[in-house]
Amino acid sequence: MKRRVILLTGISGAGKTTTMGVLEDMGYHCIDQFPISLLKDLQTLIVKGTDPRFDNVVISMSLQDFDSYFSTFRGLDIDLRVVFLEATHDELLKRYKSTRRNHPLLISNKVTTLEEALTYEEESLSRLKDTSFTGIDTTFLKGSELKSRLNKMFSLDSKPTFSISFVSFGYKNGVPLDADLLFDVRFLPNPFWDENLREYTGEELIIKDFVMKHEETKLFIKKLKSFLDYAFKEYVKEGKNHFTVGIGCTGGKHRSVVLVDEFYEIYKLKYHCFKEHRDLQ
Repeated sequence: MKRRVILLTGISGAGKTTTMGVLEDMGYHCIDQFPISLLKDLQTLIVKGTDPRFDNVVISMSLQDFDSYFSTFRGLDIDLRVVFLEATHDELLKRYKSTRRNHPLLISNKVTTLEEALTYEEESLSRLKDTSFTGIDTTFLKGSELKSRLNKMFSLDSKPTFSISFVSFGYKNGVPLDADLLFDVRFLPNPFWDENLREYTGEELIIKDFVMKHEETKLFIKKLKSFLDYAFKEYVKEGKNHFTVGIGCTGGKHRSVVLVDEFYEIYKLKYHCFKEHRDLQ
């Protein structure tokens, strides 16, 4: 079995340290900020060495150093994964103000303000993103939710070649930034406007029946399934490991929940699938 290497990077403050801790608990050998000048030596240890600690490795680095790490490990006979962590600008500002930590770019005198540092890294991340990489938006994630998501994606007990997360959400609470595809179902009939249905959720049969009985819903499912059948096959060929589909309605409690459950059931027998109802709590 090929050795697995996860390159972990992202915007400072988005949760690399927390993510490293979770992956370490899962059985990965974690390395933080390994010297660029010694990367060839690390490459040799992983590709040609016999030390079992290097069977599953996570290497964390800054966005500024990512290209050096990626060029060192790409194209090798290993299971290479790339994970980007991000969060909204306002959330990152709040985290830095609450922890009172200095941004790395401020410490190195590359910028003069926190705003400038975050903007610089956000622009760097937008340039580096690739469809074969895995993005995780930590803005709304609690520690337990991040742990659950990482276990789904990178468990060492099973190594699915392609997995899919279906996520329901409410547009009024913001879109999930780590979704690869977003679909808006606010055009479907809304049970919220029926006072007898308002307090139920999309996980309950009375709401499922309401949403699924409409022709608009049936046609939407048919057309979206046709598109996803094609898209998933193409992403598998491209080598993508994990794909996130976001389905949103207004509040994230009725229509989007029903649709996520429906597509989860459609694809769970063909792919390794997960579902999450972000705004149902």
